[in-house]
Amino acid sequence: MYFRGIGTATPPARYTKAECLAAFKNSDWYARLDARSHLIARTVLQRDNGIEARRLALDSLAEVFTIDPDTLDQRFLAHAPALASSAVVHALEAAGLEAGAIDAVVVSTCTGYVCPGLSGYVAERIGLRADVQAFDLVGQGCAAALPNLQLGRSLLGSGAAQHVLSVCVEVSSAAMYLDNDPGVIVSACLFGDGAGAAVLSSVPREGQRRVEWKDSTSLIEPKQRKALMFEQREGMLRNILTREVPALAAEYAERVLETVLDRNGLHGGDISAWILHAGGRDVLQALERRFEVGPDAFRYSAAMLREYGNLSSAFVYFVLQAALEDDAPGGWWWLSSFGAGFSCHGALLRVD
Repeated sequence: MYFRGIGTATPPARYTKAECLAAFKNSDWYARLDARSHLIARTVLQRDNGIEARRLALDSLAEVFTIDPDTLDQRFLAHAPALASSAVVHALEAAGLEAGAIDAVVVSTCTGYVCPGLSGYVAERIGLRADVQAFDLVGQGCAAALPNLQLGRSLLGSGAAQHVLSVCVEVSSAAMYLDNDPGVIVSACLFGDGAGAAVLSSVPREGQRRVEWKDSTSLIEPKQRKALMFEQREGMLRNILTREVPALAAEYAERVLETVLDRNGLHGGDISAWILHAGGRDVLQALERRFEVGPDAFRYSAAMLREYGNLSSAFVYFVLQAALEDDAPGGWWWLSSFGAGFSCHGALLRVD
């Protein structure tokens, strides 16, 4: 399987940490939450947390504090199809393909629910064929990009498709929830809105840098489910984020990496570019310690985190695009994501 084209999309509105903190202080929610929540928000948004700005599908930050099921559902339906389709348009342009060449589309999200799924909205907006194979994956959180890509690889490998669209879209502002739980407050300060897409093909495009998927594996531990998950409360999604996440992410990411490297007779020093889901600054630092690499190794993940925040499942498309645009050294690249489950996935890429 080859990555023939990558595309990303975000809402136009960019909000800095300082703007987010000011909006929180001016909202009705500030008086409704306790002093500890105020302290957590100030700490996260005033100190260096690895994030400087986020893109949110809002005309003003005041909108984010209108938190009710109908408003959030409408926000997701208004923006998820548009963001996903915009990323797809960019991916098709990069791939040099028309929409009619696509045989299958796989769409992942965790920040909202529609039925029929988002794949139908993408097919309609982009003009995919009526006989396109359409798949909607939900409930995999920040880790979803890799399972999405694994399904695309299976479709290509089976001969069921020659070109597959892989799409992850998250409208985190449509999954807003506030209470005095520290994890809820931290989550509200981390996540942004965006979409990523990739055109996956059975053969590479001539004259283009070759990015080939060589091997992958996954790891899931349901006993750690409550460390990172969404729950339903009052008809809305409430994020559960615990202090154990950075250590869990680092441990699972290392296990996944070692499994694939051992299988291919490689070691960590053979990796020339790291395409990692960041989660947050603490997660990146935990990964650096576990992998015994310097902060420069994860520079693309850190750069995307600083400018866009945690984009959940869409994040790794942004990191991969950044590495390709920077003409990162070829050779073996490592692509990895983790999230709800607790789950972690990794793939070995060969880039020439």
